[in-house]
Amino acid sequence: MGLHEEIVEQPAVIRRLLATQRRRAADIAAAMRRADPHFAFLAARGTSDNAGRYANYLWGARNGLPMALAAPSLFTLYHRPPRLREALVVGISQSGRSPDIVSVIEHGRAQGNLTLAITNAPESPLARAADWVLDIQAGREESVAATKTYTAQLAAIALLSAALAQDEAMQEALEQVPRWMEAMLALEAEIARAVVRYRYMTQCVVLGRGYNYATAFEWALKLKELTYIAAEPYSSADFQHGPVAVVGKGYPVLAVAPSGAVLDSMRALLRHLRDELGAELVVISDDEEVLSWAEVPVRLPAEVPEWLTPVVSVVGAQLFTYHLTLAKGYDAERPRGLRKVTETV
Repeated sequence: MGLHEEIVEQPAVIRRLLATQRRRAADIAAAMRRADPHFAFLAARGTSDNAGRYANYLWGARNGLPMALAAPSLFTLYHRPPRLREALVVGISQSGRSPDIVSVIEHGRAQGNLTLAITNAPESPLARAADWVLDIQAGREESVAATKTYTAQLAAIALLSAALAQDEAMQEALEQVPRWMEAMLALEAEIARAVVRYRYMTQCVVLGRGYNYATAFEWALKLKELTYIAAEPYSSADFQHGPVAVVGKGYPVLAVAPSGAVLDSMRALLRHLRDELGAELVVISDDEEVLSWAEVPVRLPAEVPEWLTPVVSVVGAQLFTYHLTLAKGYDAERPRGLRKVTETV
């Protein structure tokens, strides 16, 4: 199975995850309520790190759980692990084989903390090290660039959030995600035609904020992995504190701007970038005004709640990147210098 097939498979993966892991998520949530952790300490690398950025916002906003992102080198290279007290220690890894992520979970458990592995490999070293395992149910992912494992990680994080909140409305919204993903996939021909405009692009910035801070980082990562573009991700707020100086006439700015708490600030920034600095915009949004400013508008389904937009919006980003890879004449199945599993220490 190639990259394109794995992108298209994502609605089925999310359906399988929701059908098989709801009970496990409820059990993990019950264990979390018993342990009553004061914060979550999360370790991940690469694409999984971007899933952690989503958890940072979702578990904070919906579950009131403060988040800390681990520095795994403290555990493996410096041998100075921090003292973790009353924490939920989480490792996110599609393969479950990265020694530095496993080390964080092992130390967290040895210090008496509740530990959780979110992985596509329930028999992996990471899973064996943790008290609890949430299997993302993505099936074998053969392409080097992760797509379905990323969205399954996001959905698993959202499923656990809904279970912890004991919020039936969140559960019901999650059930709609595969349908919303299918609506994004239906835009493929339109996106494939539009990306030809960017076949000579060598650099860009990717903007998101709030829940879609994760999407900005994941979109930029995929552009680097597959098209070799120097794509720099930013929070739209951080971008205004200096990096905006790179933007001039025709400079490509890619942005994720769904309805919700961040839309007004994103709208103001994108208007400034286009009207005053001459930027060229590629925008994933459900807002008609913002879409009207874009050279390439990618329309989100209007009814997606903001907290779930990262699971849906990234499908448009994946399609954009895949077809740009082809337009540039690169092999999407063999990105240079990369392997499917990277085991860092």
